[in-house]
Amino acid sequence: MNHRGLQVRMALVGTILFAFYLAIATVAYAAFNIPLAIVLIGSFGLVGIQYVLGKKMALWTTGAKDMPEDGQYAQVHRSVERFSEEMGIEKPRLMVASMGVPNAFATGRRGAGVVVVSEELMSILDHDELEGVLAHELAHIENRDVLTMTIGQSIAMMVGIAVHWIVLFTGERSLANYFLGYLAGIVAQMFVMVFVMAISRYREYIADADAAQVIGTGDPLARALEKISRGAQASGNEVDDSVAALCIFGGAERLLSTHPPTEERISRLRSY
Repeated sequence: MNHRGLQVRMALVGTILFAFYLAIATVAYAAFNIPLAIVLIGSFGLVGIQYVLGKKMALWTTGAKDMPEDGQYAQVHRSVERFSEEMGIEKPRLMVASMGVPNAFATGRRGAGVVVVSEELMSILDHDELEGVLAHELAHIENRDVLTMTIGQSIAMMVGIAVHWIVLFTGERSLANYFLGYLAGIVAQMFVMVFVMAISRYREYIADADAAQVIGTGDPLARALEKISRGAQASGNEVDDSVAALCIFGGAERLLSTHPPTEERISRLRSY
C-alpha cells in the first residue's frame, strides 16, 4: 500500500528531527571541545543503540513472551500469516503479554517486526475484532512508521538531556540551577515531541484505513476500539509511557496525545 501523504510527512519530520540532532552534535563539538570524530560516531551510534534498546525495552516493560503457534493462539497465527502475505511483508514475531489493559502494539521494522497482544485484549474481543487489531498493527510495520516513531522519541529524549546539561554547565552550580536545567530539559523534549506528534496521529488513521482495506470492512476494528476504550476505563490502568505511543489505544486523550480521538477513528472506520 502506497501512502504518499504519510511518506512525505515522515520525510519532513525526519528532516526536522535530524536538524535537532545535528544541533546537539554542534553544541557538543563547539561548547565542550569534544573531537568531531567522537561527536559523529557517538551521536549516530547512540541513535542505533536507542533504537535497539527502545525495541527491547518495550518488550521487557510489558513482560512479553513468545506466542505459541498451537492451542488457543493457532487462529491468531493463521490470521497474521494471511494478512502478512496480502500486505507483502514477512510475518512478524508474535508475542503475548499481561499489560493490565486490553491493548496491542507493533515494534521493529519490516523483516524484523514484532506484534505484541495483551491477554486482556484477546479475552474481550471476538475473533473478527481481533483480526482488525492485528491488521492495524501489521499496517504500521508495512508503512515503516514504527521506526520513525521510535527514533523520533529517542531524539526528543536526547535533546531534553542535552538541554538539561547545557543549563547545568553554563550556569552556577546550585540546586536551583539543577532544577532549572531539569525543567528546561522537559520543555525541550516536549517541544521536539510536537513534531513527532505531527505524524503520530496521522499514522493511526492510515493504519486504520489499511486494516479496513485488508479485512474488507472497518466495522470489526471500530467495534474493537469501542471495547478497548471501555476496557481501559474499567481497569483504571494505563500502559507504560515507553510503549503508549506504539499501542493501538494510547490511553487518556490529552493535548500532546499520540493518538487521535477514539470517537473520530470509529466514525471514519464505519464509513469505509
